[in-house]
Amino acid sequence: MLKLDDPSLMKTQSFINNEWLSNKQTFSVFNPADNNVVAEVNNDSSAEVEQAIGAAKQAQKTWAKKTAIERSDLLMAWYQQVIEHKDDLAKIMTLEQGKTIKEATGEIIYGAKFIQWYAEEAKRVAGETLPTPSNDRRIAVIKQPIGVVGMITPWNFPSSMITRKAAPAMAAGCTLVSRPASETPLSALALAELALRAGIPKGVFNVVVGKDSKAMGEVLTRHPDVAKFSFTGSTAVGKKLLEQCASTVKKVSLELGGNAPFIVFDDADLDDAVAGALASKYRNSGQTCVCANRLLVHASIYDAFAEKLAKKVKQLKVGNGWDDDTAIGPMINHQAMLGVHQLVTDAISQGAELLTEAQTPNEHSNFYQPALLKNVTTDMSLAKEEIFGPVAPMIKFESEQQAIDIANDTRYGLAAYFYSRDIGRCYRVAEALEFGMVGINEGVISNPMAPFGGVKESGIGREGAHDGIEEYLETKYLCLGGIE
Repeated sequence: MLKLDDPSLMKTQSFINNEWLSNKQTFSVFNPADNNVVAEVNNDSSAEVEQAIGAAKQAQKTWAKKTAIERSDLLMAWYQQVIEHKDDLAKIMTLEQGKTIKEATGEIIYGAKFIQWYAEEAKRVAGETLPTPSNDRRIAVIKQPIGVVGMITPWNFPSSMITRKAAPAMAAGCTLVSRPASETPLSALALAELALRAGIPKGVFNVVVGKDSKAMGEVLTRHPDVAKFSFTGSTAVGKKLLEQCASTVKKVSLELGGNAPFIVFDDADLDDAVAGALASKYRNSGQTCVCANRLLVHASIYDAFAEKLAKKVKQLKVGNGWDDDTAIGPMINHQAMLGVHQLVTDAISQGAELLTEAQTPNEHSNFYQPALLKNVTTDMSLAKEEIFGPVAPMIKFESEQQAIDIANDTRYGLAAYFYSRDIGRCYRVAEALEFGMVGINEGVISNPMAPFGGVKESGIGREGAHDGIEEYLETKYLCLGGIE
């Protein structure tokens, strides 16, 4: 049984208006490492979502009237609570999501940094005074909170995906209703408990949990009192939610799928590129939207890079996230693991070569051995689909332009990476890649101070940086006449 220093962080009920609401209907949360049930959680429905929206609406105007400094202080208190309890929060995450305890701790700190950053940004929201067409007028531009925010977050980063949305919304003066993935609700509920302890007023931060994602999502996207909707997840689901938001013309932020190219040019530092590929591809068992999805390697260094990377991949230990030497934890569930295995077997049947250990999936296990494949072609499903697992396909290219063309040949445009020591090439390739984020000689690029988001079918809007708080603000133009 999980032992927490503070067992009261293990919450299993929806959090609405600073109250924990009981419900006789529950659903099970499983540990993907052993498939054991770790908690029975409220199976709430659209009715609770509507209740939470009502609480958020009632609280919003009062929260918006607080000074920026007051909101900043409350967010900073929440940040301090999260940092103080980071070890327990990491344990909860490893239990329900499966990632290693080291990665879980890293995510808690990373997520807390968004609260800290936007606690500071709350004091920096500013307007403008503009030139006027005549002397009897003055023009001013002010920024105001958009109102109630609905948000849906995924299971792969169950803490930081919430703070990355909630912190800027709250800093701007918005209240919110968060619906976490049903695979990982415990991390979200623990954050709610810490928000309560930090003194966040009732109705400002609400969390609703339940299995009926379709019905709950319909309320968040169609309800007239929700002014802004934010979603992180698959492109297919994001498109559907965007359609639903159109019924009330909501402001929308979407962070959707990716198919990140990782390009290694012939002038790259191979050891650095191998380290970057490992960090980008295999963290969180390959279950991140910005993972390197396709390794594009110049023909002249293709075999040397493959040999170096294969050696490192074979050293990655697969196991329970609690073990200190585990590098690859379980995938989120058995269906996800089988989907990844199907992509691998399909590629091998078409001529791809597996450079790492082959495996036959265990029907009772969610673990998948990290894999590296060479001789992958661009028409294989492994190169076209988002893998979302610890599998890296290697594709050969001959020229800079060919690498760019292959990289851009996708409907996604979230993240891209490349390694080169040619300064001219760094500028040319970075500008030519059709992606919202580009890592140059770097495999891990996300941080609270930089705008996170994609182009094409990878989403709308940005999270992080100053851009992140703008997503929750409305611009109002004031024309003052009769001055003379």
